[in-house]
Amino acid sequence: MNALRVTGGRVLRPDGSVTESNVTVDRDAGTIVSVDDGDGTPPNGAETLDASGSLVIPGLVNAHTHVAMTLLRGYADDKPLDPWLREDIWPAEAELTPDDVEAGAELGAVEMIRSGTTAFADMYFAMDRVAHAVDRAGLRARLGHGVVTVGKDDADARADVEESLAVARELDGAADGRIRTAFMPHSLTTVGEEFLREGFAEARDAGIPVHLHANETEDEVDPIVDGRGERPIAYADGLGALGPDDFFAHGVHVDESEIDRLADAGTAVVHCPASNMKLASGMAPVQRLREAGVTVALGTDGAASNNDLDLFDEMRDAAMLGKLAADDASAVPAAAVVEMATRGGADALNLPGGRIEEGAAADLAVVDLDAPHLTPVHDPVSHLAYAARGSDVRHTVCDGEILMRDREVLTLDADAVQERAAAAASELVDRVESA
Repeated sequence: MNALRVTGGRVLRPDGSVTESNVTVDRDAGTIVSVDDGDGTPPNGAETLDASGSLVIPGLVNAHTHVAMTLLRGYADDKPLDPWLREDIWPAEAELTPDDVEAGAELGAVEMIRSGTTAFADMYFAMDRVAHAVDRAGLRARLGHGVVTVGKDDADARADVEESLAVARELDGAADGRIRTAFMPHSLTTVGEEFLREGFAEARDAGIPVHLHANETEDEVDPIVDGRGERPIAYADGLGALGPDDFFAHGVHVDESEIDRLADAGTAVVHCPASNMKLASGMAPVQRLREAGVTVALGTDGAASNNDLDLFDEMRDAAMLGKLAADDASAVPAAAVVEMATRGGADALNLPGGRIEEGAAADLAVVDLDAPHLTPVHDPVSHLAYAARGSDVRHTVCDGEILMRDREVLTLDADAVQERAAAAASELVDRVESA
């Protein structure tokens, strides 16, 4: 067996307990062979990854982002969602080239690897270039072309829908199976009803899951309620968009009937607390969603509205905002947000990972606990939610392969990626300003 042995650390187990254990990985299969107390005999020739003084956790899952928006980090801030999109982001995105998208995706991949993320969901454009970046980086992803039909004639709108469906068919299974896909209309208000209905029907026939933004702001809810006399989640259900393999981003302004409908359908919600706070979109009822049985994952959203891809920040934000939303300091506790960032994300995206146990995918992050801001370690799970940072991640492993060892990214040339992305971003802004 081509084995990897993660030794000397403590391991976060699926039940939330932490044990002093070693993790043995079959690198060819990309799976965990055993989690033991160190008494077992390591496989001959096993490569070792030192986890001394560290906590071994499942690789984090960023369940909603637009990864190439790293190029727009800090480009437009301090505005509400609708004017931010229409006045700043969409005009800039109109100038993006496929090369830009790949440069931004590679930069995002480096950022995620360095902060312990091993899988993500991405809705954007030029997804073949994003897939190329994912393949080279060694990450997992669920990818989809984002559809927007507002402002387009019927032919262009239908072509956008068809492109999303074609991308979902063509890229599924790429990167040795690490890439899966979805049909990704942007939202229920930026895609016309007939196009949503046709796209959902075709996706269902092809067994393709659905991902979209839903109930992010009141401006996304009110037009549907006023125009149709029903809530957005009911509207989506009527269009055929709610199923156990589907996942919706945000879910900030959902009422009790919508929460129950999501729970009954088995449709997951991806909570993006930093983006929701920055855009003043509101506070998602995360505690109520979880109590109702909805799978809740965590996402950063794009780096233009966050402004980073660090899920440790997102865990802390989710816990804090969840307590405010529920007016209850015991709501959304540390263990809950760690679960949302790991198992919840893997389940929402229907991707391997999220657990450290025999037979699970070998997607791991090793967090160094030897730092002043992590001393003392009364409760390592508390530290993951409230004190740890992405920069505390020492090693990152995905599908049994080491993507980062001792803070050095092995799959991409991080310096070259950063230089390329900075140049692409500068040239993009020049084109926007001269347009």
